[in-house]
Amino acid sequence: MNIRLILAVISTLLEEAVVAAIVLWGLPQLGIHIPLAGLIALMVAWAAFSVFTYRMGSRALRRKPVIGLLPMVGSRGKVVSPLVQEGLVRIKGELWQATSASEKIDTGEKVIVVDQEGLKLVVRKISNSDLEETE
Repeated sequence: MNIRLILAVISTLLEEAVVAAIVLWGLPQLGIHIPLAGLIALMVAWAAFSVFTYRMGSRALRRKPVIGLLPMVGSRGKVVSPLVQEGLVRIKGELWQATSASEKIDTGEKVIVVDQEGLKLVVRKISNSDLEETE
């Protein structure tokens, strides 16, 4: 059995014990009484949350790390600030510094990445032939 799984089960049981102690002994001291059905529902919800976070964490730990910049050539985006020399484009929800491959490109124009120089992208305005290729 995986040591991470054993630790996760033990920590979840300890968390459940603390919650039960608070509900059964701590809250009545303050004049707050939660019925047994409420305690059971709270425990089931906490256990479900613990299982969910364990699975998501395990999936994240198994994922291979991304090394280097993914190739952006061919990606499409929209200009955020005018590209005279340099400007910003939004591609896949992220802002990137970019330069225009040829002419000035205004804000709101759609662009395609044609090259990549380090972390800076080289883009050009999308032409009608580019639009026909995607349809």
